[in-house]
Amino acid sequence: MFNLSLVSEIRDLISESFSDLELYQSLSPARIIVALGTAALCGLVIYLVYRFFYRGIVYSENYNILLVLVTVVTAFIINTISANLVLSLGMVGALSIVRFRSAIKDPLDVGFLFWGIAAGVTTGAGLYFTALSGTAFIAGLYIILTFLKKDKKSYLLIIKYAVKAESEINNALASVSYKLKNKTVMNEITELTIEIKVKKNDPSAAKKFGDIDGVDTVTLLEYSGEYIN
Repeated sequence: MFNLSLVSEIRDLISESFSDLELYQSLSPARIIVALGTAALCGLVIYLVYRFFYRGIVYSENYNILLVLVTVVTAFIINTISANLVLSLGMVGALSIVRFRSAIKDPLDVGFLFWGIAAGVTTGAGLYFTALSGTAFIAGLYIILTFLKKDKKSYLLIIKYAVKAESEINNALASVSYKLKNKTVMNEITELTIEIKVKKNDPSAAKKFGDIDGVDTVTLLEYSGEYIN
């Protein structure tokens, strides 16, 4: 036979977990302040790493501020829903309708976003040491990998030249390691786009083609891996 007292005890525990009166019993002001303060500290570390060590194409201050806000807001949400099962289920249902449609073009931006979310989740769950140590470890790892990156980077070299310069352009290309991205011929003008690897801030490749007679313009762009014709 079932133990009636045990069944009654289990029923009471379930009822208490769904009780509105116990909704915020574990959320003391001290815990809220510590959680949000720790999340803000982690977000500040992420902000500084992104600000001073970001090596993408275009640095966005607005996106960097968003990383801090995501960290704190995530901690706020996790801290709130950890108080009660009913509230957590309702919050999951409410968040399921949120859709983010902003395109993130640099894979590094996705990594920083997940970093902020992870720091917010661990902080909101009360794992303050895990959040701080994990943030410090990831920051150190990213900084080390940044300094270990190769000196040479990929660039797009865009050359506009007249037909008479075709042979000299081909001779110059013979001494360069490149990948053809696009070649457009319109009337007497040709636009050639190639991918080359050069040392950072080294304009010698552009100058080499710019000195050729018949070349109109030479543009050197840092290449992120995406090219739209």
